[in-house]
Amino acid sequence: MTMMKQPLTVLACAGLLTIARFGAIAQPVALWLTNPDGSALFKKQTTPLSFQAATVSGPVIQIDPAQTYQSMDGFGYTLTGGSAMLLQKMGATQRTAILKELFATDGNNIGVSFLRISIGASDLDDRTFSYDDLPAGQTDPTLARFSLAPDKPWLIPVLKQILAINPAIRIMGTPWSPPTWMKTNGETKGGSLKPEFYKTYAQYFVNYMQAMKREGIRIDAVTIQNEPLHPGNNPSLLMLPEEQAAFIKNNLGPAFKAAGITTRILLYDHNADRVDYPISILNDPEARKYVDGSAFHLYGGKVEALSEVHNAHPDKHIYFTEQWIGAPGNMKGDMNWHVKNLIIGATRNWSRTVLEWNLAADPKQEPHTIGGCTGCLGALTIDGNTITRNPAYYIVAIASKFVRPGSVRIASSTADKLPNVAFRTPKGEHVLIVLNEAAGPQTFSVAFKGKTMTASLPANSAGTFVW
Repeated sequence: MTMMKQPLTVLACAGLLTIARFGAIAQPVALWLTNPDGSALFKKQTTPLSFQAATVSGPVIQIDPAQTYQSMDGFGYTLTGGSAMLLQKMGATQRTAILKELFATDGNNIGVSFLRISIGASDLDDRTFSYDDLPAGQTDPTLARFSLAPDKPWLIPVLKQILAINPAIRIMGTPWSPPTWMKTNGETKGGSLKPEFYKTYAQYFVNYMQAMKREGIRIDAVTIQNEPLHPGNNPSLLMLPEEQAAFIKNNLGPAFKAAGITTRILLYDHNADRVDYPISILNDPEARKYVDGSAFHLYGGKVEALSEVHNAHPDKHIYFTEQWIGAPGNMKGDMNWHVKNLIIGATRNWSRTVLEWNLAADPKQEPHTIGGCTGCLGALTIDGNTITRNPAYYIVAIASKFVRPGSVRIASSTADKLPNVAFRTPKGEHVLIVLNEAAGPQTFSVAFKGKTMTASLPANSAGTFVW
């Protein structure tokens, strides 16, 4: 039987363009637009898009799904103690609604998939504390007084509610400071870890993992120290690379192994201008055997430096764990910089995560410690039960909703004024995130498996294309 050739047929279906030729249907594409002028804030568009046999016009982004890179662990925020306090103080109905919006993966929820929390206080808690605070002059080398009590009013209840919504969410723990009695200066701010307490501090990490597990909270990864080269925050600790290497190989790594703890150990957790720090530790064969990878911030250096660490040790992973936005925020400037350098830049340089600092603050950018950040704008501003969504909310949403954990970055070519990154998800979908850096709208083509999609983005906007 010979099938008669059918004419080209254009079909409109559910707001997406499909094209049938000889019985074959072109692949529809959904576009979620984020325009900093406020006209579309991560909103699904109704303009029909599809891949079809068409002539390429304008700049071209070539997608090659056969060329793959790192798999993704997720996108999210630091859930500081202060963020948890503000959330937990909300009414139950309002809190449930915003937590679902953030962490559920269905409907219009944004599907945040990774959280960083502080082990003890960060500078965005309402006070400094550890899990073994003692009067001056006392020590507790057996950790007999270790307790998660400071986290039980706020952080732990909120984490349990998040896990009820998304049991698969990954959680990273990071200390800002050990207990003061373990430190050379006896203060929450600055100082170094006393060598005689290296073993005790390793056990402190073990106790923390085990205590959180008893609460039903699994810590997927830990970094050794937040910003180990910045002892001026409160709390903070100076930890030089040789000290971190010794702590890992002689104490923390063996302690985790002895306790059967499989939580990943990550190095560094500081700026991209000192890649010598993680590389020097990874060069140590006794330290590196306990280490999964390195974590970075971008308050110094260039994001391309992450690839230097990957290239030096390609078997070890890269993570991006913190970047702040200063209050009151600037949607255009903040979104463009963060999407270009983090959502696109960090992932194109091998990062498996992108985390913004931090999830929530009140209208005065509180709470914070004395000496902590006074101008850190949360992804949310929480004023009682009133929620304001700030730039970091949308920056994360652009990727988190569709680039699910286990997605793999695939090759996408660069185009002038159109930085981009592409992924294949565990469900077999493809996601392309494109930023239009131009001062005006841009029309461009996306080439994929012999077909082409033509799309336009307004000036300074980001598009999340899904097919």
